[in-house]
Amino acid sequence: MALEQQQIDEISSYDEEKRLKYSVKTMVQERQIWILTDEHGCVMLNTEDEDCVPVWPHQELAEQWATGEWDHCKAEAISLNKWHSRWTYGLEDDELAVVVFPNQNEEGVILFPDEFDFELKKQATKLSRK
Repeated sequence: MALEQQQIDEISSYDEEKRLKYSVKTMVQERQIWILTDEHGCVMLNTEDEDCVPVWPHQELAEQWATGEWDHCKAEAISLNKWHSRWTYGLEDDELAVVVFPNQNEEGVILFPDEFDFELKKQATKLSRK
């Protein structure tokens, strides 16, 4: 589903926790997770403590980040199945974290891959009960 600019502005104004909840719910409903990639692979954000892979619930939100030094990057969808089967373990092996829907100030909830996986699976269980 394509987002209108008004929706993008509203969703982007959510605080970190609300962006996390929205993202997990949307990722499970849409069955995909959006990342940014370039010729070297997945784009990374670095904090003092962690190297993180940023993830977004919609293509439009990921593309908002493809500016400045990242203007050559492309939004890429990862299916939820592929995320569970490959990405969680791959990120753990590489000792990387996930930053969920970072805002333009590079603020977002940082989770270890297994924590993010748990949140996705918990949401999927909730949705399957409805």
